[in-house]
Amino acid sequence: MATNLAVSFTGLRFENPFLLASAPPTESESNITRAFDAGWGGVVTKTIGLHPVANVAGPKTKFLRATPESTQLSMKKRPGTALHSSWNWELISDKTLEWWVPRLGRIKKAYPSQVLVASIMAGSGSDSELKAWQTLAKACQDEGADALELNLSCPHMDRPDMGSNIGKDPELVSVVTQAVKEVARVPVWAKLTPSTTDIVVEARGAFLGGADAISSTNTFPSLPLIDPETLEFEMNVDGLVSSGGLGGPAILPQSIAKMAQLTHAFPDHAFSGIGGVAEFGHALNYFLLGCGTVQVCTAAMLDHAIGPNVLKQLLSGMAACMERNGWSSLDDFRGLRRDRVVVHSKIRRPDGETYRGGYDAEGYAAAEAAAAITGETAR
Repeated sequence: MATNLAVSFTGLRFENPFLLASAPPTESESNITRAFDAGWGGVVTKTIGLHPVANVAGPKTKFLRATPESTQLSMKKRPGTALHSSWNWELISDKTLEWWVPRLGRIKKAYPSQVLVASIMAGSGSDSELKAWQTLAKACQDEGADALELNLSCPHMDRPDMGSNIGKDPELVSVVTQAVKEVARVPVWAKLTPSTTDIVVEARGAFLGGADAISSTNTFPSLPLIDPETLEFEMNVDGLVSSGGLGGPAILPQSIAKMAQLTHAFPDHAFSGIGGVAEFGHALNYFLLGCGTVQVCTAAMLDHAIGPNVLKQLLSGMAACMERNGWSSLDDFRGLRRDRVVVHSKIRRPDGETYRGGYDAEGYAAAEAAAAITGETAR
C-alpha cells in the first residue's frame, strides 16, 4: 500500500507533518531556507516582536548531559555522555519587525509550497498592546506567512502581561487570541505554556477566542544545576542566574502528558505537538494522542542547526511505520491511543487486603494499624 506523508492541518497542506519549532534554528533567513531545502514540511519563525530585545551576555543555550555509568548530570562536555536536555534563557528575536518583513516575503516567494508560520508576541496590559498583536499579525500575513503562532508561553519574561504570564491566565489568552483573529486572514495557533495547573483551562480560553489550533508545549521553567566543585550555577552571568526553559528528551513524557489532557478534552480540535522529539518513535506519541503536526527544536539544533539528518529519520521512520501497520495516511492512526489515557480510578486493581496494605476503603489506616505505627493504644 502506498503511503502518503502529506497532511492537512488547519486548512493548510503540509508535504509532511514535521516542522521546525520557533527557536534559534529559525532565527534567520538563511536557516529557514536551509530548513526548507532539507525538506521540513513547515517552519515556525523565531518569535517576532515590535521592539528589539537584548539578550544576556554570554551563552544563551546549553545542553545537559548524562553519564551512563554514573548519576552525574552536567553541562560540561565530556566523552561518553548522552543528551539529557537543553536549557536556554533566550528571549524572542532581537531583530525588528522591519527586519523580518522583507525576509518573510522573500522566503515565501522562493518556497511557495512549504508552510511558513510566523511566531509573534506582544503584551496584554492595554489596548495599545492588543493593537501591537494586530500590527504584527497583519504585517506577517501580508508578506505571505501561511499561519500565525501566538507566543503565549515564553518562560523568560519579567513583564506580568507578556509570555507565559499571559498563558497562565485563560481570560488573557482568550482576549489576545480574539484580538488577532479580528485581523487574521490565515490560521491562528496558540502556543501554550506547561507552567499551569490545568492546561485545558487555558486551551479553552484560546478556543473561545477563536484559535484554530493549539501548539503544546513550550519549554518547562527550570534552573541550571550548581557545579559541586565551584559552587556556581553551570550557566550564569556574573554569578547570577534566572529561570530558563528546559527542553529536549527529558521533557518528552511531561509534554505528551499535557497533550493527552488537551486532546482528550478537545478531540475535535487541531494540535501541534512540541517537546522532546528526536526520532519518529517520539513523534508517534503525539500522533497517536491526536496531533496533526509535530515540531522539533533541540534535536535539530544539534544536527547542523536545522536538523537534516533528524528529518530524514522522521520521514523514513514514519513511512516504515505506516507500511508495517497498513496505514496509508496520518489520518489512519491519528488519535488511535487517545482513549487509552484515563483517570487513575479506571486502572484495574487487584482485589483484597493485599492491595489495600492495611488501609480501609476510605484510604485511612484502620485504628489497629495506626496504633501499631505510632506506638499508641488504639481507642
